[in-house]
Amino acid sequence: MTSSIVTQVRVIARRSVIRTFRQPASVFPLIMFPLILFAINSNGLASATNLPGFPASRYINFAIAATFMQSALFASTTAGQGLAEDIERGFLNRLALTPMRGAALVLGQLAGGISIAFIASITYIIVGFATGVEIASGFPGVLLLIVLSCLTALAFASVGAWMALQTGSSEAVQGLFPLLFVAFFLSSVNLPRELMTVDWFHAVASANPLSYMVEGLRSLIITGWDSSALLADIGVLALVTVISLTACSRALRTRLVRT
Repeated sequence: MTSSIVTQVRVIARRSVIRTFRQPASVFPLIMFPLILFAINSNGLASATNLPGFPASRYINFAIAATFMQSALFASTTAGQGLAEDIERGFLNRLALTPMRGAALVLGQLAGGISIAFIASITYIIVGFATGVEIASGFPGVLLLIVLSCLTALAFASVGAWMALQTGSSEAVQGLFPLLFVAFFLSSVNLPRELMTVDWFHAVASANPLSYMVEGLRSLIITGWDSSALLADIGVLALVTVISLTACSRALRTRLVRT
């Protein structure tokens, strides 16, 4: 039974990755857009390093973590839109006539978004080194940075998959990204929470799960090995992923009806 599920996940995952990279014109902007914002923010917000208590001497060391988060955000629409299109085209209805398990369908569908995040994270590390970014945690930290980027993409891709199964509409999935992007900028992505002087913004950022995600990634670059930041990041990622996949499982009961 286990080997059967693994085989099914592998088949769907391969299909998801091939379909994603079959359209390089849509993949390229997903990787480049975070780099554009990185260049803009690194120059426009460089003076923030003059604030007392700012954790980095160079803003690029602080800002590079945002690129990993942004590429992970794109995974929500990549995975969700692909699944929604399968629903709209009747692919799920045809799968209902096969022994394909629902869990394998959802897990395999997430592979496309995660693969983009994996390639993007390697690209950002190369660009970071080229621009003088220093990673305090060294080579092991670089590897963990890639792993956490993929896990972050998994969390957001799971949210996108749930939206696709819940609505069955690719347009609804596309509407999810602006909401996530607003939440992204209402986090500690551009400024540490301890330096936020506006009370409401500090409260929103502290309640925002994305703050703990970006702070976990950033800790590997600036601090080195900050166990509290990393554990908070992993805990939030696990919570979001489990809740989203559970919601996907429930939504599948109505979407994948076998006759």
